[in-house]
Amino acid sequence: MPLFGKKDSNKKLKKDGKDDKSPSVDDKYILKELLGTGAFSEVRLAESKDKPGQMFAVKIIDKKALKGKEDSLENEIKVLRRFSETVTPHSGDGPLKSDSSGERGWLTHPNIVQLLETFEDKHKVYLVMELVTGGELFDRIVEKGSYTEKDASGLIRQVLEAVDYMHEQGVVHRDLKPENLLYYSPDEDSKIMISDFGLSKMEDSGIMATACGTPGYVAPEVLAQKPYGKAVDVWSIGVISYILLCGYPPFYDENDANLFAQILKGEFEFDSPYWDDISDSAKDFIHKLMCVNVEERYTCKQALAHPWISGNAASNKNIHGTVSEQLKKNFAKSRWKQAYHAATVIRQMQRLALNSGQQQQGPGSTGPSSVNPRPEQSQLNPNNHHHHQQQQQQQQQQQQQQQQQQHRVPGPPSTNYN
Repeated sequence: MPLFGKKDSNKKLKKDGKDDKSPSVDDKYILKELLGTGAFSEVRLAESKDKPGQMFAVKIIDKKALKGKEDSLENEIKVLRRFSETVTPHSGDGPLKSDSSGERGWLTHPNIVQLLETFEDKHKVYLVMELVTGGELFDRIVEKGSYTEKDASGLIRQVLEAVDYMHEQGVVHRDLKPENLLYYSPDEDSKIMISDFGLSKMEDSGIMATACGTPGYVAPEVLAQKPYGKAVDVWSIGVISYILLCGYPPFYDENDANLFAQILKGEFEFDSPYWDDISDSAKDFIHKLMCVNVEERYTCKQALAHPWISGNAASNKNIHGTVSEQLKKNFAKSRWKQAYHAATVIRQMQRLALNSGQQQQGPGSTGPSSVNPRPEQSQLNPNNHHHHQQQQQQQQQQQQQQQQQQHRVPGPPSTNYN
């Protein structure tokens, strides 16, 4: 039975309006060198046979390895091609063009990686995608010689514009994170692209309540297992914005229960000295996006109108040194780069009995963090906590660290972190 559950699943995307069986991927493309590999797929460079010189990326999925995970692939294809399926493959920086039928391709936005065609044979599924060659967001920032708050504002503006477009079409991404933000080309002024729609959902397909996403970027209402909507994407953009300005995440803990408790309460800080040179406008922008109350959280349109995005509030001071240092420290081998499924971690959190009283916590605290990328408040702002609370936290941290395996600790440098 075909992967997509249809006898005609090996047809073209109605490019010619016919229902003829499509040719194989080898009939239309020359598959070239390997670009990357995944758990059950690989990505290869491909050249069009009809138009030599036009290059694309072909994601090749092994059906046998994919068994049991077909829904994610089917959902990604469904979201990207939904109503109109008339996308014309092309190379260039602009949006994809429609064909002679006058219909436009689905999610044809200049900042969204395009799905162009699908092929299927007995053993594999082939997704022909727009070729994106500029690399991951954080890697490019680290490589830059200069990086400012204004640069971060420009990056977030592009993401907001693309997500706002998606939301207008009734699509919620549900897994926005830095790994899914890619540069279109190696050019200095390259645009940013959103990829990976495997967890995306169309709002008209019913109420969304499934816990999904990547811990650390996931919104509180998802963790609380409440019905949710487009606002979850805005929260994730807020988390990404935070990281872009300091190099470390707003929430972090090796203990899943502690991490989720932080997110549920929306507890994060703008730690000194790492945020001293960041504008008040940027901090206000982040607060507006990372608001636990969904009704008060900004929409994409509201975020686009914020002075930090639309005006001149973003600073031009070079923050590359601090940000790149923290990005290298926190995200090279960080567990934040692992693709956890939120539902799995929620179950872990429940097993850990978050509210069982096993972990003693001070008033207003989410509990000690065994590994915390944020600076200790006792070091940076001594007046923020009472001395006995500091001692209690240090003792609890030492006890937890002795029980855990040693990790390279992410976050701002501290004499307490080795």
